[in-house]
Amino acid sequence: MRQDFDVTTDTGAGAGGDRRGRLRQACLSYPEVLAQSVSVIAPSTVPAAVIGLIFASAGNGTWLSFLIGMLGLVLVSLNINQFATRSASPGSLYSYIVQGIGPSAGILGGWALLFGYMLTGMSTLCGFSIVSNVLLQQAFGLQLPTLVLFAAGAGLACWIGCRNISLSAKTMLVLEAVALIAVVALGIGVWSSHGFELDRAQFTLEGVTPGGVLVGVVLVVFGFSGFESSTSLGDEAKDPLKTIPRSVIQSVLVSGLVFIFMAYVTVLGFKGEPGALGRSEAPLNELATRLGWGPLGAVITIGVVLSFFACTLASINSTARIIFSMSRHGLFFEALGEAHRTNRTPHVAVALAALITFAAPTAVCLSGVPAFEAQGHFGTLCSFGFILVYVLITIAAPMYLKSISRLTRRALAYSAGGLAFMALPLLGVIGVPGSELFPLIQFPDTALLATFAAFMAVGVAWLVLERSRRPRMIAEMQSAIEDVQLRFAVVRDRPRQPRAG
Repeated sequence: MRQDFDVTTDTGAGAGGDRRGRLRQACLSYPEVLAQSVSVIAPSTVPAAVIGLIFASAGNGTWLSFLIGMLGLVLVSLNINQFATRSASPGSLYSYIVQGIGPSAGILGGWALLFGYMLTGMSTLCGFSIVSNVLLQQAFGLQLPTLVLFAAGAGLACWIGCRNISLSAKTMLVLEAVALIAVVALGIGVWSSHGFELDRAQFTLEGVTPGGVLVGVVLVVFGFSGFESSTSLGDEAKDPLKTIPRSVIQSVLVSGLVFIFMAYVTVLGFKGEPGALGRSEAPLNELATRLGWGPLGAVITIGVVLSFFACTLASINSTARIIFSMSRHGLFFEALGEAHRTNRTPHVAVALAALITFAAPTAVCLSGVPAFEAQGHFGTLCSFGFILVYVLITIAAPMYLKSISRLTRRALAYSAGGLAFMALPLLGVIGVPGSELFPLIQFPDTALLATFAAFMAVGVAWLVLERSRRPRMIAEMQSAIEDVQLRFAVVRDRPRQPRAG
């Protein structure tokens, strides 16, 4: 059994520290930290694949759905940052929920967060395979077996994740930058071809219903899932109490502004063609072809492939760091809390995360489910985990502030606003009996929700078993998390000293 619970102990036993090593300290710059959150959002893939679905319900209010979604998730971000400005660790939101609501809720929140990140990686690995074959078909007239692409994507992500966190961050930064530049360039081209028109139909919300916009918001929230993933870089970020909170907020704002702009120009590009955007599976490529920018369409396809890979890598990194942190707290096998002596990465946890990310889509596809269908199922599943975690963190924030005597009316307003906003995706997922706006969940989503419920039930059973086997586990875990918080104590949370004289 493990001997101590400090997630940031020294690198080697010879130095008097933890024999399992520690993660590389303060090595990531702000852009690299931001890249982690942006990569999990994968903003270039949303205009390429999701806008048509949102338009089908929100119509000319598609941009408004994105705006409301962005503002709502800024409220959630402000609740997350009540913790992120005061402490940092690889434990991400799991450790924050422990500080606010308590160990049991925190552990279950960590369990749900692991589910969200793992399923995100599986969904984007499927997307990587699908779009890679589209690209190979266009360029060389060939296609590779789906499982080969699964292995290539997960294997490369595993190697980069084990090798160096800076390499991971730089890879994600470059790949997302390439993808976003291509997508935004197309957006500017579309707008330019319409004489930079201010589309009256969109600004006056012509034909838009409030219900349609709200249904669109539910889909938008799924598109933003994972924006908080930079919180898992607590040990590795430079000046984490500043860079991580900034990245959480700015990943939402940067991605949201891209989404709003691309929603506006994409709807404008399909103006006069009722239903065409809602039916289009690749709206950006279609717009590029219409402009005579076929090569840019190919660049966008390359960018989407890169973005899917970056998201898979980012998801594996986040999953691994939460497993690493929970293992250091005695919640998983001790080996999963080991850091590589040279690379200082959670290599065992990364390998496990990559293996799961590869194995589940492989099993699903071998059972006869196409990769495209699997991608959608995994995407729906991951949203269940994130919704639960965002609700828990929004509840936890004011409770945490009250415990340290820092609760304010503004913080209460952030929590109330965040909870009110998160009610939208929650109702959208489960449904309300007799409601046309939020109809009750139907098959196959009922089966997916049951899968998530079963996963959480396993988590509850595991927690009960571990608490009975090791009665001191919870107290030791909470003590370790409190030690991290004390180590990051900031001046504003200390009692003010009276001035002399």
